[in-house]
Amino acid sequence: MTDQQVNEEAKQHWRNGNAFFEENKYVEAISEYNLALAIDQNYVDAHFNKGLTERLLQDLESSKRDFEIVLSIDPKSVDAMVLLGDIAEETNDINKAKDWYLKALAVNPEYSEARTRLNKVNEFEQASAGQQAVKQGIDETVIEEGQIKKVGFYKSSSNFSKVIGLGKAKKYLIDNIILSMQHPELFRKYGKKQGLGLILYGPPGTGKTLIVNAISGESGANVIIARINQIIDMYTGNTEKNLHAIFEQARQNAPCIIFFDELDALGVKRGGGGAGGGGGESSALRLAVNQFLVEMNGLEENPAGIYVIGATNNPWDIDPALKRSGRFGDRIYLSPPNYAERKKLFDLYTKKTPKEKIDTERLSRATMGFSPADIERICDKATMTPLLHEFESKKERKLKTSDLLNILKDKDTGGSSLDEWYLMVKKEIISTREVQIVNGKKQEIVKEGKLNAEEKILYKTMINDIKKNTNPLILLIKQFMRIFALYVF
Repeated sequence: MTDQQVNEEAKQHWRNGNAFFEENKYVEAISEYNLALAIDQNYVDAHFNKGLTERLLQDLESSKRDFEIVLSIDPKSVDAMVLLGDIAEETNDINKAKDWYLKALAVNPEYSEARTRLNKVNEFEQASAGQQAVKQGIDETVIEEGQIKKVGFYKSSSNFSKVIGLGKAKKYLIDNIILSMQHPELFRKYGKKQGLGLILYGPPGTGKTLIVNAISGESGANVIIARINQIIDMYTGNTEKNLHAIFEQARQNAPCIIFFDELDALGVKRGGGGAGGGGGESSALRLAVNQFLVEMNGLEENPAGIYVIGATNNPWDIDPALKRSGRFGDRIYLSPPNYAERKKLFDLYTKKTPKEKIDTERLSRATMGFSPADIERICDKATMTPLLHEFESKKERKLKTSDLLNILKDKDTGGSSLDEWYLMVKKEIISTREVQIVNGKKQEIVKEGKLNAEEKILYKTMINDIKKNTNPLILLIKQFMRIFALYVF
């Protein structure tokens, strides 16, 4: 469609939408594009730019619909084809993504963006196929009538260079796990067991799963992801058999890491009834804990190169019998990143993005109290701004510090996931004092948290971290630092 064929009023709404888009006012931009389309429903540029904006807002269905309309009007729009491929990738439909990139290249063999994306998709498929050829693959667990018949496992290609900070934790893991796998004869010589139970605990998003993959990549060990929805079964005996099957196949493929994410969901404290009271799922959970103890006792007697790692945000909810020495006797606290570590995280998560010099010092101040997962999410969202700009203008537009700051300024996308978590957890585990009126007199009542005296010692570092991050003065300082970095310097 040429400029001469476009209604001038529709074109003005399109220009207004573009202006809002450049100011990151995406809702207003879509409203203007819709006004343009109300005047001329075949206005290709309005459909295209509306689709770009919807893609940025993660409204994938609407974005897909607009790009399909673009192609119905202009079947040779290679830009629309590539963006449809991008949406397919986002929804993990790799074959559909490849089809769109190939269609774009059929129209324009010189289109470098389509070629680059196709190559990346092919590399991903080859890596996945190679990983499955080495070991059966993470998604190949076979379950028949509630019983695990085959456990899927994999080897990771990650390493500790992707784990920022956590120096003390990494040293422990290198000395006690990786060294054991790489030099088993040395451990045998000094009578050290080749295997252990370990709990990684801390706030959400601090890298528990990332560490497990790094251990596998550094040591070459197999990893089994033990999922509670695959283990727990309502029929008597299946839950115990499923846990036994996981440990048994780990022994057959040692050295092996069995990773229980959200360990507190499986190793729930007995005697408290669990979720839902008696019977049903809670009964199955109690049976799971009993069988878990049996398997860990067997591991204590004969470790055989099995490393059982549990991750949790709530270690106090795990059955005490599982946490004693010899089972999950070791525990490592994973704390949120400090100022220097947050700077490195911004470098890491924008490493593959064309970018200008990023002010990581300012960004680190603006993300005081953020988790690594928060920072990764912010970088991912900010990268969409130059990406979509290049699709629209056909000119490269590198990532800027302002793109990241704009995401952080957005209340819906830029906040820390830890602020609310600290406040929530504080109510559960730390004693609080309440004033009540009894017989007309004020009395101070102490409401105890979930932690007993021993657990207060075990999780002292985490408790101190929670207290610090819920202290009114610290909250004020944190808020001031973030606002100052976002809007001043």
